[in-house]
Amino acid sequence: MSGVSPRRGLRAVGCREGQTRGTEMDRSSWQRRHQQNPAGRQLDSSERCVTGTPKNPQDSSHHDADSPSTSSSTAGDSSVPDLPGFYFDPEKNRYFRLLPGHNNCNPLTKESIQYKKMEGRRLQLLDQEDKQKKKVTRMGFNMSSILQKKQLGFLNITSYCRLSHELRVSCMERKKVEIQSSDPSALSSDRFNFILADTSSDRLFTVNDVKIGGSKYGIIDLQGLKVPTFKVHMHENLYFTNRKVNSVCWASLNHLDSHILLCLMGLAGTPGCATLLPASLFASNHQAGTDRPGMLCSFRIPGAWSCAWSLNVQASNCFSTGLSRRVLLTNVVTGHRQSYGTNTDVLAQQFVVSTPLLFNGCRSGEIFAIDLRSPSQGRSWKATRLFHHTAVTSVRILQEEHYVMASDMAGKIKLWDLRTIQCVRQYEGHVNEYAYLPLHVHEEEGILVAVGQDCYTRIWSLHDTHLLRTIPSPYPTSKADIPSVAFSSRLGGLRGAPGLLMAVRQDLYCFSYS
Repeated sequence: MSGVSPRRGLRAVGCREGQTRGTEMDRSSWQRRHQQNPAGRQLDSSERCVTGTPKNPQDSSHHDADSPSTSSSTAGDSSVPDLPGFYFDPEKNRYFRLLPGHNNCNPLTKESIQYKKMEGRRLQLLDQEDKQKKKVTRMGFNMSSILQKKQLGFLNITSYCRLSHELRVSCMERKKVEIQSSDPSALSSDRFNFILADTSSDRLFTVNDVKIGGSKYGIIDLQGLKVPTFKVHMHENLYFTNRKVNSVCWASLNHLDSHILLCLMGLAGTPGCATLLPASLFASNHQAGTDRPGMLCSFRIPGAWSCAWSLNVQASNCFSTGLSRRVLLTNVVTGHRQSYGTNTDVLAQQFVVSTPLLFNGCRSGEIFAIDLRSPSQGRSWKATRLFHHTAVTSVRILQEEHYVMASDMAGKIKLWDLRTIQCVRQYEGHVNEYAYLPLHVHEEEGILVAVGQDCYTRIWSLHDTHLLRTIPSPYPTSKADIPSVAFSSRLGGLRGAPGLLMAVRQDLYCFSYS
């Protein structure tokens, strides 16, 4: 199947029989003809034909004089019409034919054009990240001006700390972390799929995709994450699964963050399950016998989309799993189960600490809270109901427990007031169409972190929804290379420094406060 080469530009077909193809039509020629026919009148046969090269030098000079004014605008110039089957290149100032997308040898498609633009923007942002050491999050704010306003009494201590964190977040520099392991060959082949820091931020649980298929788990000890070396040790375990991991969270069974709760999909007739994996199975916790190896517990729970561990005293030793059209609450010690029926899939969950409530985000866009004190029969257990327009992928309860943060598959991030059942803030810029992308809320620093489907990591101010920073991925944008991040004010434990960890492909990066 032959197509028109992009270099040949747009060829206009003659109006009468026997007339050959015209030459390239550029943007200025279209504008000149459009100005001559402002009323959009019907052209005769001679006017409808696109002429070739200029007939004389005067026409050529006039054409060149018009070019700078017409080609100085960007690709998004509204004066350029969209012609079906053609693409306008602002750099070459010409239209190019788009070949059918099903052609495997197609050199020019809408997807390739969009990808080229995104890749150029990513490389430009990466170059700016490397060159510009000091970035401005808000106009007129720097460290000296913030300190001066605090001394003059214009800023209270809360506002001063918040603005200081915002300024430091904008100045974080990317450094590659050296990962040490007993199996260095695996580090170069296994790709990071998911990372999750524990409560104290001194351990990082990792899910890695193995080259031969399946997933394996590890724990990275972050106590060695010091400036300027940035060296950590990966402690692996022989526990391996060929099932897809749908959801992960830390579980506090024996003590705080003693286990990891994983939801695994079924495979080849084998039903899905929820597994409690003891963190003590990893070498990082075998230290002078301080923590005995725990027992691996598995619960047969088919089709679990999400999971959450309860820290509420009225629902101790319990975890929840979000299934298709129901929520299942399981007590690990007694084995007792309680089921709550829903009319949609539950994709996100989180327990409230002070009250026995479980918030759930659904594929239908509904967010509802389950009162664990109410019986599962009937509808009396639904305490609160909120609604998004599309599937909810993440739900986070803020510390005061008066607000809930939620994101959906339309890229909307909303902060809801549970007392008034109203959306009080919306954070713009997030990109998501169908992926399960978590939110990272850090109230101590006053920031919100989220990775979009476009592989950009965005950081907002919780206070006023201002977008503080957009961090591009070190690798080209790909559905398989969406970074997984973890932010903490104490990376590596109590004496650690604030920063952001980013895992993508086989690499781990640290964005630390300067």
